[in-house]
Amino acid sequence: MHVQEWLDTVPAAAVYAVVALVIGLESLGVPLPGEIVLVSAALLSSQHSGINPVVLGACATLGAVIGDSIGYAIGRKGGRPLLAWLGRKFPRHFSEGHVATAERSFEKWGMWAVFFGRFIALLRIFAGPLAGVLHMPYWKFLIANVLGGICWAGGTTAVIYYVGVVAEDWLKRFSYVGLAAAVLVGVASMLLVRRKAKKAAAEREAAESEPVPAAD
Repeated sequence: MHVQEWLDTVPAAAVYAVVALVIGLESLGVPLPGEIVLVSAALLSSQHSGINPVVLGACATLGAVIGDSIGYAIGRKGGRPLLAWLGRKFPRHFSEGHVATAERSFEKWGMWAVFFGRFIALLRIFAGPLAGVLHMPYWKFLIANVLGGICWAGGTTAVIYYVGVVAEDWLKRFSYVGLAAAVLVGVASMLLVRRKAKKAAAEREAAESEPVPAAD
């Protein structure tokens, strides 16, 4: 069962909670598909009157900000031993190479790494814990965290919601266009077949009516 199909089977309140929880855990440092869940829920909200896209975007933003803040606190307390432990537990996501890449991004871009990291899957997992490990001042982290969460969660929800609405409306119109086209193609095919059948019958009658030449 796909994520969107599963979300469609649960109440709206549960959808809000699931989105906030998954995004929060991902922001905390747990490698979960937060973006996939958010996109699926936003698309569902465009087709499901019970899910409010504004509330959905707010829940996603809240999950992102809280998760990142908890990740920051854990990273600040755990330090580099925490990154080593995460590397052993999640070698695919927290390998030494990935950690080094993320660390270079933070050292070069600072607050912007936190902000834009929200839009990049790898940095989205690293942002909170790594900012804490590197002892970034919390007020700087919080500003970038809140702004990034609002832009990413709210922006993604809005874009996917309106794309879903437009796509659904287009598909409805396309269904009528497709029906009309199918009727026209069917009528044209029928006329073409009848024309060919009449032509073949006329040729056969003409061949039968020709006199047979006398034998020598």
